[in-house]
Amino acid sequence: MYERDASMITVDRPAVVCFPRTAVEVQACVRAAAHHDRPVVARGAGTGLAGGAVPVASGVGGPVVITTTKMDRILSVDVEDRVAWVQPGVVNLDLTRALAGHRMHFAPDPSSQQSCTIGGNVANNSGGPHCLAYGVTSAHVLAVDVVLADGSLARLGALEADVPGYDLRGAFVGSEGTMGISTRIAVRLTPNPPAVKTMLLDFVSVDDAAGCVSGIIAAGLVPAALEMIEGKMIEAVEAFVHAGYPADAAAVLLVEVDGLPGGVAEDAAAVASVGERCGARTVRIAADETERQLLWKGRKSAFGAVARIAPNYYLHDTVVPRTRLVEVLREIYDIAARHDLLVMNVFHAGDGNLHPLLVFDAREPGVLERVHAAGDEIVGASLRAGGVLTGEHGIGLEKKAYMSQMFSADDLDAQARLRAAFDPDERMNPSKVLPAGSRCGDLQGVPEGAWV
Repeated sequence: MYERDASMITVDRPAVVCFPRTAVEVQACVRAAAHHDRPVVARGAGTGLAGGAVPVASGVGGPVVITTTKMDRILSVDVEDRVAWVQPGVVNLDLTRALAGHRMHFAPDPSSQQSCTIGGNVANNSGGPHCLAYGVTSAHVLAVDVVLADGSLARLGALEADVPGYDLRGAFVGSEGTMGISTRIAVRLTPNPPAVKTMLLDFVSVDDAAGCVSGIIAAGLVPAALEMIEGKMIEAVEAFVHAGYPADAAAVLLVEVDGLPGGVAEDAAAVASVGERCGARTVRIAADETERQLLWKGRKSAFGAVARIAPNYYLHDTVVPRTRLVEVLREIYDIAARHDLLVMNVFHAGDGNLHPLLVFDAREPGVLERVHAAGDEIVGASLRAGGVLTGEHGIGLEKKAYMSQMFSADDLDAQARLRAAFDPDERMNPSKVLPAGSRCGDLQGVPEGAWV
């Protein structure tokens, strides 16, 4: 099990899998790995989709996997200052549930919220439906205690505002385990909004639904969440969850607005007005909390529902400008058709974070080659539209070969030097994120383009 995460990637078997419960034990594991020149791979719940927790051998032997799932305690909650200290193995949704009595929650809510851990969220700077208004994980992490490559323990960031010096906390969040292993995390707590309205708008055209996304933002509205689900995925979700989605719709938007009651009512009316102008067939507002939770269960169960269609899927994660959603979605459908593949779309439409799923049966001869070829073209289409490689899943092993399409040689060199400042021996999660030869000095004598 520890050879892989939730991606389709496997490389090497771990030589050792460790289950520490304390920072001291993590330090001991890292020091032992360093003594024996073994690479170290930090692993949380294994829900990552880019191969970030897949062990890769380097040095003199197999990798050491340090699994933080037993470090699962909420250490303290400061209601007045709205801060909680947690261990990295705390499950994302468990933290929010534990805060219910304080009428607070942890705002980043990935679709894997029921199983992913805070440490993994920090490693990948994870997002989620409600990050349109509230921001991704980095906006909700104040400080992190980190075991560095030499086994020392450092605190990055602080609870106080305007701390002088470099923002090493910001550098660490999203570094995918290449700069160290988090052992204690101070997270910002968000008060529950006084009022919430969750809306479902359905369309007979995917283009109309995508156009409505831009229309909502252009109207000066920033919903708490703005999600899109297209036709075949709607059918799968409705058959799986029975959330009340219109199974005959080409696309639906799930829109949530929150805040003070008067403002929420006004925003909901404005969303409905934009939807009607953009061709929404119906606009439905959840009547109560039960219906609201059911609508969200449908969205967050989407990837599991795909199993009703085919046994395998390849989930992509690119971001494109909202104004280019319509054309990029059309291109994704064309790409899938050319490769004789079924594509199903469910994604964070508000910030243009696409999640096309290429659905297939891996037992079919030659299908994996077509899936990867289509995936390459989807990434290319997103970058040509002015997009970026990832919104929340990370680079890992999956996308490091594309880094040179987005970054210049100087950009990659700067990233490699930052990484080396934390881990000069490149022992922490090696072979991830940066392509070989990212340091400018590594390119001497190498033909141009040979390292890409």
